[in-house]
Amino acid sequence: MKTELNYINLSYHTYSQKEYHIPLTYQIFGKDLFTAPIVLINHALTGNSNVSGEKGWWKQLVGENQIIDTNKYTVLCFNIPGNGYDDFLIENYEDFTPSDIANIFLKGLESLHIKNLYAIIGGSLGGGIAWEMLAKQPELAEIFIPVACDYRTHDWLHAQCLVQKFLLNSQDDPLQKARIHAMLCYRTPQSLNNRFQNQYNQEKQCLESEDWLLYHGNALNERFSLKAYRMMNHLLMNINADETALEKIQARMHMISVDTDLFFPASEIRMCFEKIREKKENISYHEIQSIHGHDAFLMEYQQLNNIIKNIL
Repeated sequence: MKTELNYINLSYHTYSQKEYHIPLTYQIFGKDLFTAPIVLINHALTGNSNVSGEKGWWKQLVGENQIIDTNKYTVLCFNIPGNGYDDFLIENYEDFTPSDIANIFLKGLESLHIKNLYAIIGGSLGGGIAWEMLAKQPELAEIFIPVACDYRTHDWLHAQCLVQKFLLNSQDDPLQKARIHAMLCYRTPQSLNNRFQNQYNQEKQCLESEDWLLYHGNALNERFSLKAYRMMNHLLMNINADETALEKIQARMHMISVDTDLFFPASEIRMCFEKIREKKENISYHEIQSIHGHDAFLMEYQQLNNIIKNIL
C-alpha cells in the first residue's frame, strides 16, 4: 500500500483575483492508479490525506477488507491547501472559497490524468467541497456520497463559524478556545450529559467534562496550526455550490445525515434531498441514529459501514 505524500505544483488564480503557486499534496491507498475503480475521499476540517492505515482518520472505513476495500479500489485523498499537513500554510485565507478548493482538486485530477471517478465521498467540509466539484463537473463520478454535510453553509452553521472566527482572532489561547466551542457543536447535550453525569475530578478540581474539553483544546493546539484552523473555518463558513447545477449531477447520489447533527442538521439535508428528488431519479437519503451529533460520522462506524456497503 502506497502511503507517501505526493506533490502536484499548480499555479492558480482565485475568484478573488489572486495568483498562488500551490503544492497540492495527496496520498494514494490500495491499487495503483488506473488498475482499479478510483474512490476520491475529501477530508473534514481538521483531517488530512492520511485516510487509511495505522494512523488513518477513517481507517475503520477505508483499508484492507474494510467497506472501502483497498484490495479492490484505488483510494485517493488530497490535502486541502493550507491545512498544514504538508507544511503549506496560507496567510491570506480569505482569498479562497470552497469553490476555489474544488477547482484546485479538479486541476489535481487533471494533472493525474483522471477523467472519471467511481465515487466521491466527503464528510462535513470535505463533502461541501465535493458538492462544489460535482456542480462544476456533473459527469465526474458514478457515485456521490456526501456525509453530514450540505451543498451550502446555512445560517446556523455560518453563525457558529463566526463565533469560531472571533475566538481564533483573540489574543489568549485562540485555538484551544475555538476547539472547545467547536466540540460543543460537534456533539450534543445528551452525548456529554450521558458520558460525564456531572462527575467531578478531585485531582484536577474540575468537572470531568471540563477536563475533557480542555484536553481536546490542548491536543488540537499541539497538532494543528492556528493559520490552518482559520483557513478551514473560513471555508466551512462559505460553502455555496451552484444550486441550479445540482440536478445536473450525473452521479448516483446517496445523502447521509445524522439525526442529532447541530452543524449540518438532518432537517436541512432532508429538504435538499426532497428538492433534488423532484428533478433527479437516482438519489437516496440515509440517516444515522446517534446521540453524538455531527461527530457520529466519525464514531458510528457500524451504521456508516452498513449504509456505504449497500451503496458500493
